[in-house]
Amino acid sequence: MRKALISGITGMDGSHLAELLLNKGYKVYGIARRTSTPILWRIEHILDKIELISADICDLASLIDVFKQVKPDEVYHLAAMSFVKTSWEQPLYTSDCTGLGTTRILEAARNVSPNAKIYNAASSEMFGKVVESPQNENTPFHPRSPYGVAKAYGYYMTRVYRESYNMFCCSGILFNHESERRGIEFVTRKITDSVARIKLGLLDKLKLGNLDAKRDWGYAKDYVRAMYMMLQNDKPVDYVVATGETHTVREFCALAFEHVGLDYRNYTTFDPQFSRPADVEILQGDYTKIRTELGWKPEVSFKELIQIMVDADLNRWEDSNAKAV
Repeated sequence: MRKALISGITGMDGSHLAELLLNKGYKVYGIARRTSTPILWRIEHILDKIELISADICDLASLIDVFKQVKPDEVYHLAAMSFVKTSWEQPLYTSDCTGLGTTRILEAARNVSPNAKIYNAASSEMFGKVVESPQNENTPFHPRSPYGVAKAYGYYMTRVYRESYNMFCCSGILFNHESERRGIEFVTRKITDSVARIKLGLLDKLKLGNLDAKRDWGYAKDYVRAMYMMLQNDKPVDYVVATGETHTVREFCALAFEHVGLDYRNYTTFDPQFSRPADVEILQGDYTKIRTELGWKPEVSFKELIQIMVDADLNRWEDSNAKAV
């Protein structure tokens, strides 16, 4: 039985990936940082099928202990301080966790499991102030946030370990992807959660920042499938993972409200507190390379993604109201 180690298993991508790997017969281990209140809601339904190990990507010694215990065949490094807006408020922590955390994973693997295949979660935020659209594997980086800079550092370190130590380590440059398990602090989930509450009469208005920012949004389940496929490849190759389409936050908002029969213009207001110090205006990925070489392509459309998220939030609020009664 193949063994997979996932850092960030309690997050959106980590939970979907754990399900995928379990279905493929893997023994799945997850790194979980010890907190006073564990955040396990995304993986509660599979806790009896996976093994969680306490460690911290900011602590190399704990990671080395994990690798000695698990001896993984595949490593999926997803853990990070992943909220772009917060990265301006905590730039040093973001650099340590998101940037150096990747190096610690690579170093632990090099010392204990040098033959393990390693996937590193890179980000389209590395492109930042884009010099061309759509962006592909050869597009220069110009990150515009501490998060983007930290992800670029992790991307280059992954390449350094691949070229210096002949390790099988690669990065997926994933463009924006969402699911019903997205954290509420992210604008997409904030929108779908608010739409559900407005529809049910639990909220009056939705406050948003830049409605004209353009992103390439896909479904997280499609994207974790790409991660898995990258580690089944014969050689370590970096790939852009995207849909090739770009949509504004305004379009996302309009479709979410439309799904419940409402007009977003009647329920949304602009609030400058939700604007970023330096915003990324447009991100659009070209996934030609991974489609051509691995046969991957997105299966869930932009509209379907929004409907999945809105329906999940509607069900959640309806259930909580029923329990309250």
